[in-house]
Amino acid sequence: MSLASSRLRAAQPSALRWHSLPLVRLASLAVFAAVVAFIVLTFRDYGISNDEPVQHTYGQLLLAWYASGFTDDRAFHYINLYLYGGLFDLIAAGLEPYVPLPLYEWRHLLSAGFGFVGLIGTWRLAKLLGGEGSGVVAVLLLAFTGMYGGAMFTHTKDVPFAAAMVWSLYFITALAGEMPAVPRWRTVLGLGVAVGCALGLRVGGVFAVLYFVLTIGAAMVLLRDVRLPLLLLPRLMVAGLIALVLMAVTWPWSVLPPTNLFKAMGAFSHFSFDLKTLFNGQLLPIDQLPSIYMPEYLVIKLPEVTLLGLVAALVLVVLALGKRVRASRVETGLSSHRMLAASMLTYLPLALAILVPIAVAVLTDPPLYNGIRHFLFVLPPVTVLAALGLVGAWRALHQRARLAGAGFALAALGLFLFNASVLWRLHPYEYVAYNQIVGGTPGAWGRFEGDYWSASLREAALMLRHGVEREKPPAHPYKVSVCAEDVQVLTYLGPNFEAVEDWEDADFILTALNVGCDAAPGLPYATVSRMGLAFASARDQRLRHMPVEVPDQDDDGPDLDAPEVSQNGGGSPQGTGPQVAKAKP
Repeated sequence: MSLASSRLRAAQPSALRWHSLPLVRLASLAVFAAVVAFIVLTFRDYGISNDEPVQHTYGQLLLAWYASGFTDDRAFHYINLYLYGGLFDLIAAGLEPYVPLPLYEWRHLLSAGFGFVGLIGTWRLAKLLGGEGSGVVAVLLLAFTGMYGGAMFTHTKDVPFAAAMVWSLYFITALAGEMPAVPRWRTVLGLGVAVGCALGLRVGGVFAVLYFVLTIGAAMVLLRDVRLPLLLLPRLMVAGLIALVLMAVTWPWSVLPPTNLFKAMGAFSHFSFDLKTLFNGQLLPIDQLPSIYMPEYLVIKLPEVTLLGLVAALVLVVLALGKRVRASRVETGLSSHRMLAASMLTYLPLALAILVPIAVAVLTDPPLYNGIRHFLFVLPPVTVLAALGLVGAWRALHQRARLAGAGFALAALGLFLFNASVLWRLHPYEYVAYNQIVGGTPGAWGRFEGDYWSASLREAALMLRHGVEREKPPAHPYKVSVCAEDVQVLTYLGPNFEAVEDWEDADFILTALNVGCDAAPGLPYATVSRMGLAFASARDQRLRHMPVEVPDQDDDGPDLDAPEVSQNGGGSPQGTGPQVAKAKP
């Protein structure tokens, strides 16, 4: 435990501490057991995301590079995937032959496993900064954040990266708490592994390196020791070597040659292609988004209880700074200065992990899309800060008046239960959840990104399959066109369906309504909906392929009294959103 956290606990009256450590530890174990049960029971519910087929191919190509004795370099030219680390995809592809699960179910289970490791890292970080109680609260908040707990199964690049980053942050924080002493080998080795895994997933792992460098620089100033880097250098070289090896093994392109790492950084800072994204009701090119895109999405995607915790944390910080300023007028000794420095160093990495990515997104204005997805790694540190705020505010209020503390706790619990009910109603599409700042998910629909992964196509495909199974078996397989990636529905449709490109040739059209397919023709056959919102649709076009008998007509021309019949169905499904990705017309 850090010096700042130790002093905080020592200063609290025993009545205010989470003094029953066995009960709190039991609560931690119960929460983690519930998360494991949720993963095991629900990982089959989640659909295939748009990127998964190419990501898995990338993992297979990396394996082929190793199996060929480093001669098969197709992985280094595959689309733009070579700009990403392959840690997750290597594991997924390497273990696939030995796992008795369908491919995408295995990938979703593995991704959720990474997410679970991230929850453990979040618990460790919050516990380090605020005690065991804060750790429990942080895990609950993050697990019930739709963009983390609901994204664990399908965001197979973003969630593993977030998990590696929160562990990097934990070890940086632990090292900061140990300074100016030489860090323990456990901390050094953990830091190297965590940063190496982050870089083995995304070049964004350089954020962790930046947090660490800034923390060391601040320690030199606060501890008034310019020799500190030289003292730490021998062990930090070991951590750096471990990180470099892990990055090279899981992302070999980055070191062949080593300058490729900088090429990747430059590519993502100017990354752009022909894509539009929905923001505040406007369909905008991704290179023309306002600078507030990322912070606004962060604010409207966080659960209400997390926002309450952030407000409480801000108030506590302001009060603590005021108290510190008043105390500094009478405390001028060396011990007072060292205590203040230790406290600042302990919390500095957490502040950097929140503020630096937001500042980069605002100041550099990179091309973005899919809401908060590319900055999902900010959610664990934000949630830790919110947990510290909730627990700290409860303790402060409880100390002054038990009734005030109880009222605050009940308000937080009410918001938490409300958020949990929303995720329950959205399952398995929890990641589309929005808070009440924009009117919840219904208020955000059509104004902000919805099911951008088209994960609801799984459910639409199963509804179509079960529907036609109740009909007379077809003489030939039904032709189906998909307004997304074919594999997202063919995986679930069975042998009675085959894919075609052209909508005109299809018996059925399956559309994920978030990706601009709201103009698909045909009669409504099945619609996937949650909270009154249409996520995906199956459209029936069989009528247009049936021969139409035209009655004999007089020489005078057609029967003008005959009613006009449309074979294109009922038009656009209700609740569809504007185009944010390519459609297959």
